[in-house]
Amino acid sequence: MRILLTADPELPVPPQGYGGIERIVDALVRSYRSQGHPVGLVAHPASGSPADELFPWAGRRSPSGRDTLLNALTLRRAVRTFRPDVLHSFSRLAYLLPLLPSRLPKVMSYQRHTGGRQIALAARLAGASLRFTGCSEFICAQGRRAGGRWDAIPNFVEPDRYTFVPGVAADAPLVFLSRLESIKGPDLAIAIARAGGRHLILAGNRPDGGSEKAFWDTRIAPHLGREGIEWIGEIDDEAKNIVLGRAAALLVPVQWDEPFGIVFVEALACGTPILTCRRGATPEIIDEGRTGFFVSNADDGAAAIARLGALDRAACRRVAETRFSREACAAQYLALYRELPRPGD
Repeated sequence: MRILLTADPELPVPPQGYGGIERIVDALVRSYRSQGHPVGLVAHPASGSPADELFPWAGRRSPSGRDTLLNALTLRRAVRTFRPDVLHSFSRLAYLLPLLPSRLPKVMSYQRHTGGRQIALAARLAGASLRFTGCSEFICAQGRRAGGRWDAIPNFVEPDRYTFVPGVAADAPLVFLSRLESIKGPDLAIAIARAGGRHLILAGNRPDGGSEKAFWDTRIAPHLGREGIEWIGEIDDEAKNIVLGRAAALLVPVQWDEPFGIVFVEALACGTPILTCRRGATPEIIDEGRTGFFVSNADDGAAAIARLGALDRAACRRVAETRFSREACAAQYLALYRELPRPGD
């Protein structure tokens, strides 16, 4: 099967630093090629993913109307040149517009909140040739209200890239690993760690402007270096593997409806349980009492910390391997490709 994948134009595939979706697209490229499927990739021109053919986007800014037009034309040319059996877009729906009426099988994947008239219009124009996927049932439920047929296929990691740590010291730290923004709950993480009497490592980039900088200045910065609260800045993949593996738990008490959260699966791959809030897709990832606990305030967070010893780190790793691995999720996408009607059907 000839498969054409797309990623947003801002970052290379794979990314040099942050870029969760670009990592997923790169993993799919490598998975499908290892199974003998020719793969084309439409992405940032600096992309180094080992696709059979790279088609660079002409525009680099997703919000730009001019670049959207350029990229829609780029994608149409890539389809004419590569002649895929299926087109799978992890980029903008607008880039598909010239191709929607065609009978080419198409998949549009969402990793963010979605819905609205553009979904309904695309579903009408494309008919059975277009299927939507969301990274969680939470996202799919939003999309289904607008129209089209939706399937939930989760984001994933490659477990072999993470070191499973079967046990940690009794005084192992908690880790917050995410952007240090209000929607991720770093202030609540600090309150929970202090209430539970535990060392907390904050890892992630800090905001440098607007209301989020004020949030950092007033709610985060005053606690750093006091009562076991430490900020280590943004970390690379190697450091992430070490920090997560040595943690008693990943503590990211999200304050918004999380579409998925790849960091949760990264923690599970290390055998590290999760403490978070029951928001968005988190109940689809965490099995309460087995791979983590849901919290809502400092007091129940402290109670959950006291119960971490009852969780099985091996069970966390197994969930990452069986539900959220590259092999499991790539197979789900392939099955979806094969369900789509072929032009000659």
